[in-house]
Amino acid sequence: MSESAQAVEARQSAAHHAETQPATLREYIESLLVTVILALFGTTFVVQAFKIPSQSMEPTLLVGDHLLVNKFIFGGRGHWYDSVLPYREIHRGDIIVFKFPYQDHPHYVKRVIGVPGDRIKIVDQQVYVNGKRSVEPYVVRDPAAPYDPFGDNFPPRSAEYLQANMQPEWADQILQYVQDGEIVVPPEKYFAMGDNRDHSWDSRFWGFVDRDAIMGRPVVIYWSVQAAHDDDANQNLNGWILNFLDTILHLPSRTRWSRMLHEVH
Repeated sequence: MSESAQAVEARQSAAHHAETQPATLREYIESLLVTVILALFGTTFVVQAFKIPSQSMEPTLLVGDHLLVNKFIFGGRGHWYDSVLPYREIHRGDIIVFKFPYQDHPHYVKRVIGVPGDRIKIVDQQVYVNGKRSVEPYVVRDPAAPYDPFGDNFPPRSAEYLQANMQPEWADQILQYVQDGEIVVPPEKYFAMGDNRDHSWDSRFWGFVDRDAIMGRPVVIYWSVQAAHDDDANQNLNGWILNFLDTILHLPSRTRWSRMLHEVH
């Protein structure tokens, strides 16, 4: 006795459903894996979020600015394919995010003042690079800041001019790089300083930035929020939680709306 058309259709439909179910689940898993891989690739090689923690780059970058950092722009290392990719060299004036060379290697943000081979000196608060006075419209000075010899004149002429707030390793090395009253930037190194020149602990005090330590260049402020005044004073867990909740509650009023999507220069 032959099988009815309805029975055959039902059996075929069930078989088709059984075949497509695993495929649909597999597609979901594959899509999820591709999304995760692309996200990991993006944050590893292309772009990464970064938050400004200090006032050293004010007024260019404010405490609480959240940045997107282009990690791809400085990727070239002399390979044959570098010419077809949008790489470029690090230039004077570039703002860079990099790993601090000491301690637990936190990320710092400063502006490049000198590139390999440059000769740098500061005379009466004015920066000279290769004998020419630098034009620095982004720099601010604080007349109320305590006197710092390295802010007025740099580099030190001898060991007696070294400062107590220098990184010890740099204090031991700095005079090796001083020639004729100028500091000479060695190969694969960069000299960086903050725009808020009187409130920046930078290459004057801890040395050069290694090329391999540079993560990238900030390109845009995607969000900016004014933190509570006592953020720095509450470093324990309870204080952090209270500050976080306080920021959430007052988020609209503390958000610096005018800085949203502001390009970084």
